[in-house]
Amino acid sequence: MSPAESGEPLDLPLTGVNVLDLTSGPLAAIGRHLVEWGAEVLRVEPPGGAADRSTGRRAAGVALGFAAANLGKRAVALDLTSPDGRDRFRALLSGADILLESTLPASPESSALDVEGIRREHPGLVILSATPFGRTGSHTGWQATSPVFHALSGELSRSGIPGREPLMPPGDLPYECAVPQAVFAVLLAHLERLRTGQGDHLDFSVLDGAVSALDPGYGIAGSATAGVPASKLPRGRPEARHQYPVIPCADGFVRVCILAPRQWRGMFEWMGRPAEFADPSYDKLGTRFSSTTLLPAIARFFADKKRSELEEAGQRHGVPVAAVLDLDEALESEQVRARRAFTGVELAPGVSAPFPDGVLELDGRRAGVRGPAPSVPADATAADGWRASRAEPSGDVSADPGGRPLAGLRVLDLGVIVVGAEQGRMLADQGADVVKVENDAFPDGSRQARDGAVMTVTFAAGHRNKRSLGLDLRSPRGKELFLRLVGDTDVVLTNFRPGTLDSLGLGYDVLRKANPGVILVDSSAFGPTGPWSRRLGYGPLVRASAGMTAQWRYPGEPDGFSDALTVYPDHVAARIGVAGVLALLIRRRRTGTGGTVSVSQTEVMLGHMAAMVADKALVRSGVTVEGSTEPDAPWGVFPAAGDDDWCVVTVRGDDDWQALCRVMGRDDLAAEPALSSAEGRTAARARIDAAVTGWLARYGAVEAMNLLQAAGVPAGAMLRVAELPTFPYYAERRLFRLSGHPRIRQEFHLENAPVRSLRLPDPPDGPAPLLGEHTEQIAREALGLSDAEISSLTSENVLQQS
Repeated sequence: MSPAESGEPLDLPLTGVNVLDLTSGPLAAIGRHLVEWGAEVLRVEPPGGAADRSTGRRAAGVALGFAAANLGKRAVALDLTSPDGRDRFRALLSGADILLESTLPASPESSALDVEGIRREHPGLVILSATPFGRTGSHTGWQATSPVFHALSGELSRSGIPGREPLMPPGDLPYECAVPQAVFAVLLAHLERLRTGQGDHLDFSVLDGAVSALDPGYGIAGSATAGVPASKLPRGRPEARHQYPVIPCADGFVRVCILAPRQWRGMFEWMGRPAEFADPSYDKLGTRFSSTTLLPAIARFFADKKRSELEEAGQRHGVPVAAVLDLDEALESEQVRARRAFTGVELAPGVSAPFPDGVLELDGRRAGVRGPAPSVPADATAADGWRASRAEPSGDVSADPGGRPLAGLRVLDLGVIVVGAEQGRMLADQGADVVKVENDAFPDGSRQARDGAVMTVTFAAGHRNKRSLGLDLRSPRGKELFLRLVGDTDVVLTNFRPGTLDSLGLGYDVLRKANPGVILVDSSAFGPTGPWSRRLGYGPLVRASAGMTAQWRYPGEPDGFSDALTVYPDHVAARIGVAGVLALLIRRRRTGTGGTVSVSQTEVMLGHMAAMVADKALVRSGVTVEGSTEPDAPWGVFPAAGDDDWCVVTVRGDDDWQALCRVMGRDDLAAEPALSSAEGRTAARARIDAAVTGWLARYGAVEAMNLLQAAGVPAGAMLRVAELPTFPYYAERRLFRLSGHPRIRQEFHLENAPVRSLRLPDPPDGPAPLLGEHTEQIAREALGLSDAEISSLTSENVLQQS
């Protein structure tokens, strides 16, 4: 019986872990995740409070972005430039396990903090230094905004309609996706500290995190790509709307994902078996994608039907369909309400707003909000009560300090497509023995290849360092063998529809009987409970249901949807799940017991819109929300000289504006009184945009970016995925590396380590397996089966070999 069923309080996995948090802005959400999972997080701010308390939209004097990133923390005021402040800070460090900081290299704040000195004085401390472009290299002084990250990550080049200007994706997705990557890195280093007694210094770049966790061009791709990597996309915004089409209907739009042959057959039956599409070749993805008549026929079939009617009928026929909802509709959906995904948090006396109640369920319960964001600390007394003890290493602290943090762990990976691949790959990269359990009767959709190859670059990216076991879990003998493996397994990964494992007779209660220490992870589109929990779900459907697709379209164009090429939130949801695994592994060192981790992709995505959700709720309730809803001007993507070359230019305030005017040689604009404020520039946006466009026409995108960045203006050339490995920043950071595979003719690039670290080695480079490639090896070594038993089970198709 789980704690949720027994009524026992949830044992938060990071209980006893002490964190000092000097981050600000969106990066403060790193500490918020740790708070939700049980850590004690103390935010250290300068006297009077940090600048992010007054940034952006504000209600009752509280910045909504600040509140969203700092729920549940405590705060203390310290002047680190004074001897007394430094002494107090040193006293706090003596009880800390983890230090989070985001001071910019070579800044006065960085000098006052002296991270290198802290590292020498506290060798057992895990330090995460999170900065826009990292602490080393020639780009450390560059300026960043979310649009700049979109441009430099390759995401912008894949957003928009062919023949049109690229469309800036909504929100602060680069920061929101980088944060879970940082959480994963911190917990990995902390787990290694518990193993060896040695701390680490993690040099975390937001751009690196965004490249890896938002929509990595060199990672596992969606099954609709049929194995064609993003690096092979044509130069312009390629046409991809047929992959996950958005189709008009009687009361709006719906999105369909018809990928597997069985899904097409369901659509064919639903449409009344039209003779025009009866040819068996329509079972093939390529035939459907190349058809010029299929989508128009589906559109005619949908035209007189409402969204809810199409969703219900799609479920009956096994066709993944989701209504395209705006954010208000998403928040009022029966699923979000039933799951109680948001909870009211007091911002000030009498003023409350809804915020996400965590991004994980642990042991069947939400690991959510533990309190409001801290008020402005008056002095250092807010640190009273900070634990003098910290989480000390347990076990063999003489363990090999050069080993991999997860060496010795066994993981049974039942995952499929992107989320499933990423979770297992991230654990395998850190030394776990990850066994992909698969069945040739239900092959992983990411194994399909447009050219019929047995291995693709995208599958190789998502499944490196794993082994493959072909096993029929629907057979009694297959279940028996699986449970024998579970007896010596640490983690089981799944991203089936909720209830699938139970229907196989392999639910958590069964697994726990075989091994009380096992950790079970389930990731699903809408969460394990609620009226939509059994719906078919893919990332594009989640974006539609969560209100993201409705935001990702050209302004003023109801049908200008532009997220067709995007693989989001799969990669970031996988990182949330794997961070949950690390948290439970930390708890298991303390308790000896396992547990469960549940991730709802919808709730991960809605969490990325937390401040916007609070803002809308406050406005609806009549609370005054101050602050502009428009960014400063200029702010966007502009054409540069060249063939479909574009450059992002963003201004954050008066200093950026003056610097931009100097670079453009526009003293007239710099001296114009009406443009001396953000309000004035916003009102003159069209005129300013025209000036920027005229200047950029003289320069290539990279040249313009370099000129602007040298002047301190946040700018970024729009890079294509194919250009990333040779871009100087990525080459210096070693974010990518060349790899190969015995079944792939040419070498290809893959991402390297998740963070730059003093101690964590780069991942190994084992090739992704063929289906059942290691069946015989695993059957012999892990299950102790004889040759005769293996032969018999293979002939019965219980075991399957490549």
